[in-house]
Amino acid sequence: MNTRNSIGVDIGGTNLRAALVTSDGQILKKEKISSSGDVLSKLIDTIEILYSSDVTGIGLAIPGIVDRKKGVMSVSPNIPSIAGVKIASILEERFKIPIEFGNDASCAALGEGVCGAGAGLDTFVMLTLGTGIGGGVVYNGLLLETATELGHITIERQGVKCSCGNYGCLEAYAGAGSIINRAIKQGISRHRDISTITPEDIYRYAKDGDSVSIEILKDAGRYLGIGMANLINIFSPEAVIIGGGIAGAWDIMVKEAINEASKRSFKELFEGIIIVPAALGDDAGLIGASHLVKGKK
Repeated sequence: MNTRNSIGVDIGGTNLRAALVTSDGQILKKEKISSSGDVLSKLIDTIEILYSSDVTGIGLAIPGIVDRKKGVMSVSPNIPSIAGVKIASILEERFKIPIEFGNDASCAALGEGVCGAGAGLDTFVMLTLGTGIGGGVVYNGLLLETATELGHITIERQGVKCSCGNYGCLEAYAGAGSIINRAIKQGISRHRDISTITPEDIYRYAKDGDSVSIEILKDAGRYLGIGMANLINIFSPEAVIIGGGIAGAWDIMVKEAINEASKRSFKELFEGIIIVPAALGDDAGLIGASHLVKGKK
C-alpha cells in the first residue's frame, strides 16, 4: 500500500534537519547535521539517507524570502550561500521526484495545521518567537504563499533600527535579540556577567520577582500585542498560534500581548479567536515542509 511518505527538510543557520514523514504528519525517521560548510552537498547527503523508492516528494523549509517564479530563495540572511541557487531544480534532477520549498516559519505554520495546534482550523496565524520573529498564515485551509514576514511589520514609525535595515519592526521590539539588548542596557543585578544573559535567564529572573526582568518581558509583550492586533484585524483568524523559544514566557510576555491585542483589535474579531501555544516544537517545520509536496499531489 502506498503511504505517500515524503521527506521534509528544515535548513537552519546552525543545523540541517530532515525527516521521513507520513501523509498524516507522523515522523518515521529523523536526521540532523551541522549546516556549516557546503550546505548543498550536506543537503543531498542527508536526503539520500532517508530516500527510497517509496518517497513521493521532498519539501524544504528555508529561512528567507521565496521567489517561486525563479525557483530560488531570493533572500536568505542566515544561509547566504543558498540565496539565488536553484536548489529545487538540482534536487529534482538528482532524485527524479517533485520538490517544493518555502519559508521556514510558514512551513511551521503548515505543520501545526496538519497535526498540531491548528489541526481542524480553516484560518489561523502563527508567530514564531525566537532570535527574530517569523510567521505564517493558513487561510481557508491553504498556506498563504506570500512573504508573510510578520516580524517586519512596522509598529513604531520612528523606531529603533531592525536587523533587516528598516526601523520600528515588530522583531526589533519583541524578538529575543531586542529583549537581550534591553537587559544588557538596563542591567539585571543578579546576573554576574550581563553580556552572557539569555532570554531564559530573563524569564527565570522574572518568575523569581525581578522587577527589571518583568518589565522587559511585559514591554516586549505589549509590542507583540500590537503586532497581533494588526494581524487579527487583517486576517480575522480562528486562532493565533504562538511558537518558538520565547513562547516559554507565556504567563508574563504572551499574557501581556493578549491583553494588548484585546484593546487594539476589533472587539468582534478578538472575541471570536483563540490564542494558543504551538504543539509540535521543532518538528513543525519538518512536517510542514513535507506537506508542501503532499499538497501538490
